[in-house]
Amino acid sequence: MATLHHSSFCPHSRFVRLVMAEMGMEPQLVEERPWERRDDFLMLNPAGTTPVLVEEGGLAVPGGGVIAEYLDETRGLGLSGIRLLPEAPAARVEVRRLLDWFLQKFDQEVTGYLVTEKIHKRFMTSQHGGGPPDMNAIRAARSNVRYHLKYIGYLISRRNWLAGSHLTYADLAAAAHLSCVDYLGDVPWDEDEMARHWYARVKSRPSFRGLLADRVAGMAPADHYADLDF
Repeated sequence: MATLHHSSFCPHSRFVRLVMAEMGMEPQLVEERPWERRDDFLMLNPAGTTPVLVEEGGLAVPGGGVIAEYLDETRGLGLSGIRLLPEAPAARVEVRRLLDWFLQKFDQEVTGYLVTEKIHKRFMTSQHGGGPPDMNAIRAARSNVRYHLKYIGYLISRRNWLAGSHLTYADLAAAAHLSCVDYLGDVPWDEDEMARHWYARVKSRPSFRGLLADRVAGMAPADHYADLDF
């Protein structure tokens, strides 16, 4: 059985959990607090970031995007018509473009701020950067999420899924990041109905159940977080 070192509200970890669930994989989950920089974890990934997938043979695969590519190379052909990274070169380019958008741009402008300031800092010592949240960072993230939501609505108004006619890594990456923000109640769903309907479709998939069961100790999710018809 493969092992996934993850952090429950790390959006990159959530992305890989969704991917593996869509592929029918049930890894052993090991919760990490990356800021603690455990020696054994740093041996797997010197960058000290989650997620890291460790195969039964000991191969350690670090990072959401790298793991997604690795799983497509090792398991993708077995998915046949539901391959999450399409076979056609142009379609693969579009999925990778959107992966970069959500795993990098959305993370840097929205998720990274909100998850760090509102969740992780609660559990960090002052030595590791813990303390009260930076409200300027939170306000910036809440402002930025609006144009990302509009972009999702723009894409889904022209396509069945974000990158084309089928569910791909792009949808799972976007939904993974939004799920963290949604837990905190910081997604203004009433501003884009198309984006909300798309997220409801992804959120209703069986692969999403594990994410919806996650909870932050001492912090309840937004009322609609686990509601499939929100």
